[in-house]
Amino acid sequence: MKLLPDLSKARLLVVGDVMLDRYWFGEVSRISPEAPVPVVKFQRAEEVPGGAANVARNATALGARATLLSVVGDDEAGARLRELVEAEQVVACLLKDPSIPTTVKLRVIGRQQQLLRIDFETLPSHEVLADKLADFQSLLAGCDVLVLSDYGKGGLAHIAKMIELARAAGKTILVDPKGDDYSRYHGATIVTPNRAEMREVVGRWRSEDDLTERAQALRRELGAEALLLTRSEEGMSLYQESGVLHEAAKAREVFDVSGAGDTVIAALAAMLGSGAALPQAMHVANCAAGIVVGKLGTAVVQRDELQAVLAQD
Repeated sequence: MKLLPDLSKARLLVVGDVMLDRYWFGEVSRISPEAPVPVVKFQRAEEVPGGAANVARNATALGARATLLSVVGDDEAGARLRELVEAEQVVACLLKDPSIPTTVKLRVIGRQQQLLRIDFETLPSHEVLADKLADFQSLLAGCDVLVLSDYGKGGLAHIAKMIELARAAGKTILVDPKGDDYSRYHGATIVTPNRAEMREVVGRWRSEDDLTERAQALRRELGAEALLLTRSEEGMSLYQESGVLHEAAKAREVFDVSGAGDTVIAALAAMLGSGAALPQAMHVANCAAGIVVGKLGTAVVQRDELQAVLAQD
């Protein structure tokens, strides 16, 4: 496949845990006299949307339309997150919960390496999550593909109900999972674990055949059409009733894998929303992953970058 289809027809609803990814960059030239740690002389800061917000902005960067539904705190970080996603053409439905701070991940970078990460997070209140479910029902009609981005921060407490409603409405449902209990994802169309997440659920596999057996058993248990396993330097494997399809990794240089799963599910959803077949969507998602791991931090893949890689393929 040489060219990227028109993805502007794809209408995505992205629901899940959002966060603000903050990066503090500095110069490291000495070790602290107080403790055996590097001293970072601060130079500049960057802020980008993370979690489900990163999925949504990856989708719009490729040309798809995305609506983001989540919960933030009534604070500066929440306002900044809204500002950032709206600047990237994402329709933001961010409910405010004054009882919590917006989830923030602060990373300190020196010499192009992450030295420290500090997380600020609290689970959202039950009342706000109930409101989110009501909003979800009204937003569902306007989308073709539902993406549920689970970062384990409590924003998807009603995920089973969301899947049930989306299935009844005939929507394609993609889940980026978290944790060791996938029963709450039952009924999803496609589940996209990475290697570590898969191992947490099915245990360690001894061979490729053993992995296939475990993956297919999990897929059937969930009632899913497909399970897409992202395998880092080993590429991706797509498990369907009809069999297994492998894609070799496309990365030329791996710089930072953070957020790569967001790029994969965004590209997959945008392709499926435009009417592409699953193997074609997987190929594009794999190429997108190969680009994004070559960038530092929570990054996106632009349509022209992806187009160029596909043209060389």
